[in-house]
Amino acid sequence: MPRTENDTWDLATGVGATATGVAASRALASSASDPLISDPYARPLVDAVGVDYYVRLAQGDLVAADTADPLDPHLIADGMAIRTRYFDDFLLAAGEAGIRQAVILASGLDSRAYRLPWPAGTTVFELDQPAVIEFKSRALAGLGVAPTAELHAIGIDLRHDWPAALRTRGFDPQVPTAWIAEGLLGYLPPDAQDRLFDNITALSAPGSRLATDWISEQSQLADSRIRTLTEHQREQGLEVDDLSELIFTGDRNAVADYLTETGWRPETTTAERMFAVHGRKFHRDEAVAGLLDANYTAAELVA
Repeated sequence: MPRTENDTWDLATGVGATATGVAASRALASSASDPLISDPYARPLVDAVGVDYYVRLAQGDLVAADTADPLDPHLIADGMAIRTRYFDDFLLAAGEAGIRQAVILASGLDSRAYRLPWPAGTTVFELDQPAVIEFKSRALAGLGVAPTAELHAIGIDLRHDWPAALRTRGFDPQVPTAWIAEGLLGYLPPDAQDRLFDNITALSAPGSRLATDWISEQSQLADSRIRTLTEHQREQGLEVDDLSELIFTGDRNAVADYLTETGWRPETTTAERMFAVHGRKFHRDEAVAGLLDANYTAAELVA
């Protein structure tokens, strides 16, 4: 079903199901013989959601699609490992630079507040749909897991007044903040993407840092290979929307240019370059263009 301006979801439907898929791929990546990441909570969280397809993906029980040009689930896991590592390293570097306030936007089943070695005195805010925040908080508490930083988990739609919700929970706009918007921008209308960055800028003290990922053309996600992947998932029993229906298309401001114009100093790399940095083989597939064609931008506020 195509997106609407005020649609909502949980972790088994719509956009929320993609968060479960991300966690499943993180779990699979973490179980590799030479893992680039370690997310010990990804698989338990996927198990708690209980969607059979994602449970099997997290366990490594899915095989490549039976097509002339199969998609190996490990390819998705490799791309997710690269993405996860980029944002992990960004947050750790911010901590090493003395930043003690972090915000994770559209956190989904992200467990960084629980698994990263945050410096003492760090406060982490994570925001997502209320149902997503409530589920993850309850599931991790049930596992007996405690955050490794002071955590404020805020249930709010990012299309609503989330800056006010942040302030209400103790966010301090007078101190530098590390922001991440991972796997988010395509799920926002173009104008909402600009508002997101405008809000971040308004809440950021000089020296704040921001990291996000994006692709040049959202229309790439409507490729026939993506439809092939969707059909394979449905054959495996997953009731899933076509990914091309979950994103908002339309002309967007270029991320790095927009940030530069609003006082940030950005540096951009690509997923392909990050594969090389980490000594991993890069194999492109249109079905996962959102991962493998991704640009990664990290910026510091200098104005």
